[in-house]
Amino acid sequence: MIEYCLFPVAGYGTRFLPVTKSVPKELLPILNKPLIHYAMEEAFGAGIRSFLFINNKDKKSIENYINGNTALEKILSNKPEKELLKDLNKITSECNSHFEYQKEMLGLGHAILQGEKRIARGTFAVILPDDLCHNQGLSIISQLKTLHDKFPDKCIVAVEEVDFSNVERYGIIGGSFIDKEKKIYQVDKMIEKPKTEYAPSNMAIIGRYILTSEVFKKLKAIKKDKRGEIQITNALNALAKEGKVLAYKFDGLRIDCGSVDGFVEANNFFYSLLKK
Repeated sequence: MIEYCLFPVAGYGTRFLPVTKSVPKELLPILNKPLIHYAMEEAFGAGIRSFLFINNKDKKSIENYINGNTALEKILSNKPEKELLKDLNKITSECNSHFEYQKEMLGLGHAILQGEKRIARGTFAVILPDDLCHNQGLSIISQLKTLHDKFPDKCIVAVEEVDFSNVERYGIIGGSFIDKEKKIYQVDKMIEKPKTEYAPSNMAIIGRYILTSEVFKKLKAIKKDKRGEIQITNALNALAKEGKVLAYKFDGLRIDCGSVDGFVEANNFFYSLLKK
């Protein structure tokens, strides 16, 4: 059973300055819903009911969004606009939301490590709100969760094929198919942002993970990289060498909303769905 979904939301969103001086990147809207809302919907749809947000204390507006606004809801109680809050209220009323704080921005691995105290020995999901995903069937985190039912002792990462010219932007896996039809890889190595000539493949990790608690021990042993960050890729690489990591080439669309181009693309895409 996967009880928790961890959302790393502590970053400063510098690629979206100056707006992110006051509005967290995770609250930037795709149409009328912020990125964090889509991420919560995905976890909720996968049956996960405990959310752990790794935040920083300068981004309280994220917590305000999740915890609700009773004054606003009272004003809207007899107005048709109250329906616009229905989906969010359903999620927040049925889920337990918890917040831990990342005092220093030392990378995704460091953010995930902040969840150890609460998650302890459980297997958990991780969703990066930057990566906005959409498909007609099971969400990507649901796809990984289904795969985890068959391989409960493995960490599982979602991957997609990227152009070799772009591998320096991603964590890249190396490995071989254990089920080519179902697009499941046994991972034997992971490299964070390799130069093209050193990339073991062009299969890139995106912001969807199912992780066992073993990852915490590996993260504690990882040294900071040249940028002073602790990379989750390096911890998973250590587990991959022990045969404990799978990768799944997911079904669906992923848009990188960590960039302005991706943010505009996502708004255009979801607007086009409304018009169909």
